[in-house]
Amino acid sequence: MTTSFKGPKPSRRQFLSGAAAVGAGAVAASAGGAAAPDPMITELQPWATGFGDGVDVTPYGLPIEHESHVVRRNVEWLTADTISSINFTPIHALDGTITPQGCAFERHHSGAIEMRKEDYRLMINGLVDQPLVFSYADLERFPREQHVYFCECAANTGMEWAGAQLNGAQFTHGMIHNMEYTGVPLRTLLQEAGLDAAGDLEDKWIYVEGHDASSNGRSIPMAKAMDDCLVAFKANGEALRKEHGYPVRLVVPGWEGNLWVKWLRRVEVTDGPVESREETSKYTDTLADGTSRKWTWVMDAKSVITSPSPQSPITHGHGPLVITGLAWSGQGAITRVDVSKDGGKTWETARLAKPGEKMALTRFYLDTTWNGEEMLLQARAMDETGYVQPTKDQLREIRGDNSIYHNNSIQTWHVTPDGEAENVEVS
Repeated sequence: MTTSFKGPKPSRRQFLSGAAAVGAGAVAASAGGAAAPDPMITELQPWATGFGDGVDVTPYGLPIEHESHVVRRNVEWLTADTISSINFTPIHALDGTITPQGCAFERHHSGAIEMRKEDYRLMINGLVDQPLVFSYADLERFPREQHVYFCECAANTGMEWAGAQLNGAQFTHGMIHNMEYTGVPLRTLLQEAGLDAAGDLEDKWIYVEGHDASSNGRSIPMAKAMDDCLVAFKANGEALRKEHGYPVRLVVPGWEGNLWVKWLRRVEVTDGPVESREETSKYTDTLADGTSRKWTWVMDAKSVITSPSPQSPITHGHGPLVITGLAWSGQGAITRVDVSKDGGKTWETARLAKPGEKMALTRFYLDTTWNGEEMLLQARAMDETGYVQPTKDQLREIRGDNSIYHNNSIQTWHVTPDGEAENVEVS
């Protein structure tokens, strides 16, 4: 049940005129008084006394040095070696929904490999009429599409299953990115090879693997392969980065990132799943009775407040506050996000930056007022199927205490009177 916000709406005009407290370095004034001169406006600054850089200084643009803290980060103790490891998107420091490639999380099983487009090959084989091998240049000749999709590791938020562990949205929820992919629908290439030999496609699968040493082989039902999977060679308008599978990767919208095989080498049409390492001993959930769930590909509706959060505390003092975050669902579009300031006792409906898009991140905002009160901040997402993001206890009732993957439970940040935030569990 949703409780509407009944308090007075914050006045941005009043805030900017000086009635509300403002952050350090800004103009301090009362509602009726004159503002003191601000030397950053009234005095000539060094950057206005000479020339800046010419257009040839950085042929490929780089982030400005003042934002050098906005980077991917790994957790050293999480894995034995960085070759088979993960780093995290700095979601706490980004806004909007599109993730810059340079900030988008990486997950490797045997390291990011170097491959030239000229050396790239993709094989389609198995139960097809004519096995085919495509070069990169071949792929560019097929009709292409562009779609914005999120890619989320199945282990995103996995460390939080047993309780609050990692202190930052980047580390609890940063195994995710959202990019505009350009490529050829996988069904186009399968149809090019011919599927008459496969017979009835309802019970058929594909097995995909990459060019890297791990190959990261995964089985995917044919229904998904023929639906919206994309053989992608561009992201956000430019070539894929090496760490994201340059020159070609598979995109599997709404499904766990382990299926999004990078450096895509082979697609085999099969009679059934291959039962590879990555879909048996890994990426399955052991339940309380000792059995394991598998084929849990879909990433259910999920959300997280990115600011305020442990890495993005409140620093501007009392007054107007923008609470913001991200929501997503592998089942379709996000239709609503509610925000609670009291650990789920009451809820306010947030404003979506724009209508939700299928299998893409949605940005939400709650424009509110903060006067130093403690808060237990939570977000709760809903998607077009009617699914409502659960609490962790609701997930534990079904899956027990030992799960890791597909933890889409509600996250809580405890905001203290000084504006700092920490990861806590309120289930």
